[in-house]
Amino acid sequence: MRGHYWTLRPFFEHLFRPEAPPPSRHFRVHYRDPDQDRRVELTGRLQEAGSEDLVLVVHGLGGSHASNYAVAMAHACHREGLDCLRLDLRGADRRGGGLYHAGLVADLAGTLASPELARYRAIRVIGYSMGGHVALRYATLTPDPRVRCLVTVCSPVDLEAGVHEIDRPHRYLYRANVLRGLKSIYGATLDRGEIRLPLDRRGLARVHSIADWDEQVVAPHFGFGSARNYWRTQSVHTRLGELRVPTLAVLTRRDPMVLLHTVLPHLEAHPNIERIILDEGGHVGFPPAVDLGLGAPPGGAPVAEQMLDWMRAR
Repeated sequence: MRGHYWTLRPFFEHLFRPEAPPPSRHFRVHYRDPDQDRRVELTGRLQEAGSEDLVLVVHGLGGSHASNYAVAMAHACHREGLDCLRLDLRGADRRGGGLYHAGLVADLAGTLASPELARYRAIRVIGYSMGGHVALRYATLTPDPRVRCLVTVCSPVDLEAGVHEIDRPHRYLYRANVLRGLKSIYGATLDRGEIRLPLDRRGLARVHSIADWDEQVVAPHFGFGSARNYWRTQSVHTRLGELRVPTLAVLTRRDPMVLLHTVLPHLEAHPNIERIILDEGGHVGFPPAVDLGLGAPPGGAPVAEQMLDWMRAR
């Protein structure tokens, strides 16, 4: 039950008593997606402290720059005097910009190639849940040479195994919340009418599982043919040996959404990935006093600051 508690508590605290993020400004970038051959617009929130270092925050499936964990990392960056970009993946700003999937690295590549970010000397990336999977895929290819390191938090690496677990009947609450976010993104894109989508609203209402989403939305929209082919070609677990940057994976034994047994065996096969397995915490939610074992000061520090300290040392 503690895993459920630390998954749900931060979510509901942010829902009913949202913490205002640090001052930031609207960020927007345009790039051409080479796979879909169309112009893509991405947005986010950029907070500037005059630093030459940037922390790029990538949200989870159905989330956005306003998700509670993204705001927590923004505060940690603000306290440390670092610039921070909380990026919305394609369509996540609910402005009708399209859809994304767990292997869509073009959004990260297009963002970091933005002239607006050219001034940064070093870039550190942190991805939460599915955002960590996207970041891992990006880091196994040809990442921007300024990317110094990567942190993933409660992130899957095997898409098929992850979908199988979250689609179990007793995980309905979590699955429904993720699908609610995904369907809001889809609905905004459908309303805008500029991008051809595979389902109308009646068809979208019949999507009740992540497997349904991948089979009926992701696979046809991105040309994978089937959900199984999407999982096979885009899962990062077969590419972890090709990581190009130092990587820290933070996981919890009690995560009720990304089950440890679907991730840990793949990470253990790659000593180039530093791992932290916490006994306490849920899915991207942790007790305030949890120690990551990274040399936190006496009295402890917020989890976001501990991860930030690890990133700054690289």
